[in-house]
Amino acid sequence: MSTINFNRSTSARLTPRGVNSPRAFSGAHHRKWWVSGPPPFDSPVIAYFIVSILVLTACVVYLSVFRYWAWWVPAPVPIPHLESTKGSTKVCNVFDGMWVPDELYPLYNSSNCPFAERGFNCLANGRQDTNYLKWRWKPKDCELPRFNALRALEKLRNKRVVFVGDSMSRTQWESFICMLMTGVRDPKSVYEVNGSQISKTIRFLGVQFEEYNLSVEFFRSVFLVQQGLAPRHGPKRVRAALKLDRLDEISRKWVDSDLLVFNSGHWWTPSKLFDLGCYFQAGGSLRLGMSIISAFEMALQTWASWVERSVNTNRTHVFFRTFEPSHWSGANQKECKVTTEPSLEAKGTDKSEFGDVIAGVVSSMRVPVTVLNVTSMGAFRSDAHIGTYSHPLTILDCSHWCLPGVPDAWNEIVFSYLLTDGWKTLQN
Repeated sequence: MSTINFNRSTSARLTPRGVNSPRAFSGAHHRKWWVSGPPPFDSPVIAYFIVSILVLTACVVYLSVFRYWAWWVPAPVPIPHLESTKGSTKVCNVFDGMWVPDELYPLYNSSNCPFAERGFNCLANGRQDTNYLKWRWKPKDCELPRFNALRALEKLRNKRVVFVGDSMSRTQWESFICMLMTGVRDPKSVYEVNGSQISKTIRFLGVQFEEYNLSVEFFRSVFLVQQGLAPRHGPKRVRAALKLDRLDEISRKWVDSDLLVFNSGHWWTPSKLFDLGCYFQAGGSLRLGMSIISAFEMALQTWASWVERSVNTNRTHVFFRTFEPSHWSGANQKECKVTTEPSLEAKGTDKSEFGDVIAGVVSSMRVPVTVLNVTSMGAFRSDAHIGTYSHPLTILDCSHWCLPGVPDAWNEIVFSYLLTDGWKTLQN
């Protein structure tokens, strides 16, 4: 995990000079350059000499007084806890921090939230220890505001929030809803718009907060680009193709939102692509030799062009969340050992090359997009995965997170962005 040094500003001790200080009043005692009676201005030399002396004396007095007061003007105090972003705007790096114990957590009970998927509810699935629930993300150089459901609901009144991505995005969507549910007076006023049950395969889920006219939606799009049949006359091993130059056909439903959160990455692996006969396509032609990371970058460029062309960023806050580390172990990365506390050092598979691609693409965009750089946050949380506490219990999972858990911290960061003008007004 990267760190930011604390550059504490040191205030100098200022010792005021006394009234007898020669520096303060170096020109205070001087001769009286006037005499009784009219001056002998009939002599040009004498007149010139007197005027010069008066001007010189005035300059000495002025400089002495000016230097005295300048001694008391405080030097500008640097702000050591802020990190520069584009332009001269300075904001706190909320992603550089640590997990600290906090007895006020968790923020909700999954068993009381009808939109929390049973597979993510580790307590309901038999987990006995609860220490993993009582950790709060603390940025090094500022304080995130405590989550307040009522304040968040008022901020989101009459808004539309959209999450797009894979199952990790669905986990964040569920967390987002459960956090807001703690501020709702009548739970029955919150419902899924189609009456659908939470499912890992359904492409659309939408929850309406009736009292606040707030919609929180999830669209399943694991690659963000179109996945279709293989082109004709292709090799037999090609059974499907990702069209890297075409965004998912459901993308038209993502627009006209107020908050738009994307993620992608967990499906960009050989086991979920090449091993299943899925290869890459662009411009109508197969790209059989293209690497996964190159394909991911091309897909992200397609996504970026769509955002620039189709999203009104004057209305919509666009976020892209980075890859979330997994903690599989063993020779074949098939063992899952969930700890009881966070690890002391960052571990896990972070796929940092994906984060580099996301940062590079977003930095070149012509419209504002915020990267939620959560990778290092999750690297310490070997205690917060589902592990054996899944549903059904036969599934072993060191990729997804328990709820409540790590995704709540992602949402706290999102809420803090909305409530602090993009983290610009966070307290140091």
